[in-house]
Amino acid sequence: MTAQETRPHAAAKPVRWAADAVATMREGARVRLDYTAQSLWRVDRMIEEIRREGAPYEAVESVLRGFGAYAGEVVVRQTGAEWWATGGEHWIRTTDGRLWDPMAEARRCFAGNGSLRLLCRDATAAG
Repeated sequence: MTAQETRPHAAAKPVRWAADAVATMREGARVRLDYTAQSLWRVDRMIEEIRREGAPYEAVESVLRGFGAYAGEVVVRQTGAEWWATGGEHWIRTTDGRLWDPMAEARRCFAGNGSLRLLCRDATAAG
């Protein structure tokens, strides 16, 4: 059985959003994202730069969603967590049963009081 066969249906959109973020960063910003916890330093810095440039939230909402999905996918790949979805919202559930919302964390980063790197650290320590 391949990894793709075992992924729950809830993973479809976040996995695509994460892949889009990786492609956009590689092609547009020349930043390589490799699904490691260390790469989340770069993502936090990118969000900080976007915030400092004064971009309106509406203009970067889908970018933030992609960064959040990317961070969630990092946790999923490191811990065996699963994507869960309800009402259009997506979370990850670590093996200890805790729910994490990396898309909301990306929005908190943009607001100046979050960190995808720290969310990953906490979620991987919890699992």
